[in-house]
Amino acid sequence: MQNRLLKIAVLLSLFLCSLSVNSQSQKQKELEAKRQQLQDEIEQINTLLFANKKKEKSIVSQVEDLNYKVSVRKNLIKVTNDQANLLTREINNNQKEISNLREQLKVLKADYGEMIVKSYKSRSDQSKVMFLLSSDNFKQAYKRLQYIKQYANYQKEQGEKIKDKTQKLQELNASLLKQKAEKDKLVEENRIAKNRLEEELEEHKALVASIRKNLSAYSSQIKKKQQEADRIDKEIDRLIREAIAESNKKAGNSNSTSSGYVLTAEAKALAANFEANKGKLPWPVERGLVKVRYGKQPSPIDNTVTINSNGVRIATEEGAKVRAVFDGEVTRIVVLKNANPAIIIRHGNYFTIYKNLSKIFVKQGDKVSTKQIIGKVFTNKTNGETILGFGVNKNSNTENPANWIYKM
Repeated sequence: MQNRLLKIAVLLSLFLCSLSVNSQSQKQKELEAKRQQLQDEIEQINTLLFANKKKEKSIVSQVEDLNYKVSVRKNLIKVTNDQANLLTREINNNQKEISNLREQLKVLKADYGEMIVKSYKSRSDQSKVMFLLSSDNFKQAYKRLQYIKQYANYQKEQGEKIKDKTQKLQELNASLLKQKAEKDKLVEENRIAKNRLEEELEEHKALVASIRKNLSAYSSQIKKKQQEADRIDKEIDRLIREAIAESNKKAGNSNSTSSGYVLTAEAKALAANFEANKGKLPWPVERGLVKVRYGKQPSPIDNTVTINSNGVRIATEEGAKVRAVFDGEVTRIVVLKNANPAIIIRHGNYFTIYKNLSKIFVKQGDKVSTKQIIGKVFTNKTNGETILGFGVNKNSNTENPANWIYKM
């Protein structure tokens, strides 16, 4: 009974240990994927925001870019720390398991040695035959024969156990060396990342100090930029409402602008398909970083000034082509005085908006397909910035594009 309980306890311990190892292994994979993603993001930041040294960016843009880079760098350091800490726990667990295996091997080898000595002393076939013939009856002889077979099998099993545990010990030792090397690599990467972060924070500190000398002037620039964005967004909202009203009027329902489109069966199917792809839509540019996120947020220059973004602002490369993120129809081409044009594409009762374009390759009424090139992003020749404004609406209500675009 005690042996049975001991076996159950050992099996349960092994099962829980296996669960813990699998859980840690999965967590390690997730952290490594996150670390790679953040490293790729920093590479893109360097390429898209910091590569063009010839162009003189405004201090406001420099602070915004550095803010972004610093936040990603801090996240990378945290994830790398988490990886190193998890590896430390795995190394400790492996070291404990190695110690346990060595103890088990020691006991197994001692038992096996005793069995070999006993087998050597009674090694002759004659002694086995005498052991059988000295039985009092056939039943005892049969039992003795079974004992001899079981003893031989037990010897073989013990030998196999020693072999298996020796192999497992060798594998764990190799795994331990690999884990220690991985941890050393992570620690070194983090040391480099922290040094770079310190340099970036010093640069950021110097820029902020120069801004504070004339904060009111910079705050005015930000407010003016926001007013211009609000003017464009107001016109886009008007055009979307106008398009809804026109469509509903044709459908014989002129009083339904507030509730959105009166959808045909075809438009309903398109909208349902668009909804089904939420979180899986492609980016509107091949390479890009979200420099300004959706919604109201304090300015990184002056936290008393609020930035309101109806979509996202994506920093991309010069000459970047704009792609439709889904099948649809070009509802409007937005042209405003002293502003770069925009495109509004309808997907049932959803809209995607593409702002700050230099060239447009479609016209109102055109049917477009997913990833079709519809225009090019405008590049500011003074500071080298190439920023695409991108939005998603359901009827006339704005939505967060990050919820729709894959890994935004």
